[in-house]
Amino acid sequence: MTDKTAITLNINGKDYAIEVEPRRTLADAIREDCGQTGTHIGCEHGVCGACTVIVDGAPVRSCLMFAAQADGKTIRTVEGLADGDRLHPMQQAFMDNHGLQCGFCTPGFLMLAVGVLEREPNISDEDLIDVLSSNLCRCTGYQNIIKSVRAAAQEMRK
Repeated sequence: MTDKTAITLNINGKDYAIEVEPRRTLADAIREDCGQTGTHIGCEHGVCGACTVIVDGAPVRSCLMFAAQADGKTIRTVEGLADGDRLHPMQQAFMDNHGLQCGFCTPGFLMLAVGVLEREPNISDEDLIDVLSSNLCRCTGYQNIIKSVRAAAQEMRK
């Protein structure tokens, strides 16, 4: 029997007091223990980026982080982007510019792009494309994702 550790995950401004096994990933804890299912789990090896969330202001692959490592940190998931019925500029840009098809990778792209642009609002186009290339999409060919992020970046700078 594995001992569980009591932790508190602060997700989108709400505290979740949970008990986890030491090997439990942040992705699994977010989805299964805290009920925030917008964070998708793809490869479970940190390759695809579908599970990207923002931890203390930085984009993180939540499948590579243990839940216990996030104890007491501020976590933002895709559920925390919109302000009530008002979409975040990144979400709106993905809709306006057809930046998604099946939608499986979208939460990871949204969180990666928001996390990067909040830290570096004037990121160069070349660096932005380099950052976005770290997440995988099997449907779109990336052009509309890049177009969406560029549009959102302009909106977020305002």
